[in-house]
Amino acid sequence: MANMVISTFDTRSKAEQAVNELRQKGFNQEISVIAKEEMVAGRFDRNRGQRDMELGGDSISDGATTGGVLGGLAGLAAGVGALAIPGLGPLFAAGPIAGVLSGAATGGIAGSLIDWGIPEAQGRQIEQDIRSGKIMVAVQSDSNNINEAASVLRKYGANSVNIH
Repeated sequence: MANMVISTFDTRSKAEQAVNELRQKGFNQEISVIAKEEMVAGRFDRNRGQRDMELGGDSISDGATTGGVLGGLAGLAAGVGALAIPGLGPLFAAGPIAGVLSGAATGGIAGSLIDWGIPEAQGRQIEQDIRSGKIMVAVQSDSNNINEAASVLRKYGANSVNIH
């Protein structure tokens, strides 16, 4: 059974460092990130309806996974996109959470996190943190590896690291 560790970061650089180390430790498809659009570099491609972040001339929507200012966050695999949630505005979402958030327009981030097993009060706090400019990083893993993921998040100064 998969567990989840969820946290927020005050700065993009700390979130990137944590994501980079998580990837080095073998966590790849399991990592999710949510941030307000202004917290990530790039542009919104309105014709394709998805975030198109520049990484050394490539874009993550084209599958680039290395280089650039946002390599750690944008280098996450499938499911990268931009969406607008009423009350929050444009968001960047990457990883498994991106699919869950596609229906978030009515329930917001907190409502979507409940579907992931996050308690409502914590989901509302995370939504508020994102609204204020923090970056959410979450990792899904089995019980054997979840503590390692939590340790990496703490190492880089994550706020409120919680395992579910």
